[in-house]
Amino acid sequence: MFRLIVALALGLAACAARARVLRVDVTDRHPVMGGAPFGSAGSYEWLAGRILFAVDPANRFDRPIADLDLADRDAAGRVEFSADFALLRPVEPGRGNGTVLVEVPNRGGRGVLYVMQGGTPAYTPARASDFGDGWLLRQGYAVGWIGWQWDAPAGHMGLRAPRAHGPGGATLSGWVRDDFTLPYWRGEIPLGHIIEGRMGGTEYAVSDPDDPRNRLSVRDAPYGPRQPIPRDRWSFGADRRSLRLRGGFQPGRIYELIYRARDPAVAGLGLAAVRDFASAFKSGNTVLGSAQRVYALGISQCGRFLRQMLYQGFDADESGRLAYDGILAHVAGAGRGSFNQRFAQPSRDAQPMSSLYYPTDVFPFTALPETDPETGRTAGLLDATRAEGLAPKVFLSNTSYEYWGRVAALIHTTPDGARDMAQPANVRVYFWPGEEHFAYRFPAVKGAGDLAGQNLINPNPSRWLWRAMLANLDAWVRTGEAPPPSCAPRIADGSLVPLARWRFPALPGVRLPTAANRAWRLDFSREPPVPGEPYPVLVPQADADGNDRGGVRIPELAVPLATYTGWNLRDPSIGAPDRRASFIGSYLPFPRTEAERRGAGDPRLSLAERYRGKADYLDRYRRAVLQLVRERWALPEDAGALMARGAQEWDAAQTGGP
Repeated sequence: MFRLIVALALGLAACAARARVLRVDVTDRHPVMGGAPFGSAGSYEWLAGRILFAVDPANRFDRPIADLDLADRDAAGRVEFSADFALLRPVEPGRGNGTVLVEVPNRGGRGVLYVMQGGTPAYTPARASDFGDGWLLRQGYAVGWIGWQWDAPAGHMGLRAPRAHGPGGATLSGWVRDDFTLPYWRGEIPLGHIIEGRMGGTEYAVSDPDDPRNRLSVRDAPYGPRQPIPRDRWSFGADRRSLRLRGGFQPGRIYELIYRARDPAVAGLGLAAVRDFASAFKSGNTVLGSAQRVYALGISQCGRFLRQMLYQGFDADESGRLAYDGILAHVAGAGRGSFNQRFAQPSRDAQPMSSLYYPTDVFPFTALPETDPETGRTAGLLDATRAEGLAPKVFLSNTSYEYWGRVAALIHTTPDGARDMAQPANVRVYFWPGEEHFAYRFPAVKGAGDLAGQNLINPNPSRWLWRAMLANLDAWVRTGEAPPPSCAPRIADGSLVPLARWRFPALPGVRLPTAANRAWRLDFSREPPVPGEPYPVLVPQADADGNDRGGVRIPELAVPLATYTGWNLRDPSIGAPDRRASFIGSYLPFPRTEAERRGAGDPRLSLAERYRGKADYLDRYRRAVLQLVRERWALPEDAGALMARGAQEWDAAQTGGP
């Protein structure tokens, strides 16, 4: 490791004029895996450090940043801020494919090498196993990450944003809301977002622990009445960043704290950081390198971030040039987020039992303009990019979970849920049925903690879909070769229905969800926000086996061994067993024999009644894989791996359980 600081002279270099990168501070640079080659792309190197940016409050492309005019400025009248970065790139640039894939870090983490290559999850990849099969690198991609989240957990990639001040440097204060549902008893919790047993972000400290206006309540259902908790039963920790309750916080209950904080971060600068990171590559930054194309990948929180970036016009840099040629926003549903407002909490999302009433699922939802029948407002997600004459290639992909948990149907239906909506020429909407928010372990297991569900967790893989999706986007940008058409459940053919019309087979011992997450028309002028009328909820209709209709037909659905859902109810051990668990779906295996089916009272045909044995199953599975390849939803080179997975799934199904 060594330290390299490079100052880029503003005004002298075209890249500085476009990208607003003041300095790149590299603190770690080393060859990857001792210089081992990745196919024709050759050896790679790893760079990491920090980038100092500046934006101009007078520039029209920066004006959407909330409170930017209230931040301190440098001698040139700009607002400076910095962000962590990391970069994997070919040692010999000419051997790469001229493209940078920027993964927007989810709560400061880096996951694309695991998602697309099957690598071992590692914050800083070093071992061969961390790189999996090296697919991205063998294709010649440079892979970059840039911190954008001011409240990212300590030790992860983040944004160092200035604070906003009132006139004359006066302190700004305001209300912050914190809600949470725990899977176990705890006596003290941090004020920041709690997600999967850890903090989702760094919290705002309470400004005055004794302020009588601070208040805590509890309720047992997302839309149930709040019960105030007497002030003498709870207190803030000595550091003003934690909360204590006499008797402790009980699992399965929704607690909501509203408290006064001060010194809001100018959180929207994260949008500028992600934008200008891409622009720096296109400008030929002397440290980061140059690229002909830059794609953005965002999963979950970061998919919502990319939708926010598009909505507020941050795909154009300060010169009005296209920053990202292609955008992959995955499992974002219809959401955006708390990314660009005073006292923003970017880690907050929308889950069945927590992070409720945040600015996550907010109008507009569709790429083309739509009209809200309640408010009369007309707007579309891509209004800003169209106004600038820009047309990045955009993929909006979701799994079954997002139709239950992120109102995903609203991205391709009218706001009243009455009809399907068309997509502009530069947008595709894709549905991955039989999948959940993220790929989980195989063979199927029961979850624990926040992921403790009543059923085994859906184990369907997604890696091969991911690779094909990126290859399709790349071909679209490079050569204009159109990707597969939008593929989503539809109102017109009955594959997308209101929850009241959803039909699911009566499976022994399986409880069904009675509610899905809703998007509300919210008034954010007070805390908690005042909900107006909800938008309709539509979910994929199920077939006779309980599997989703519509969307991309993965082999697991074309030749099923089980029912694979995007929902799973919470295990009684974590409370609220009538509610859906966050993020996970269910794996409900078919009976193995007719006798087993009849004995259990299961309406689904058994494996023995469906297939003549393993050879018959694998022959049908092979045909389903080849069909997936023909439809460009799997790469020819991955057909063998898909077949191997099919054989493993058959063997696991014969055990009848985990």
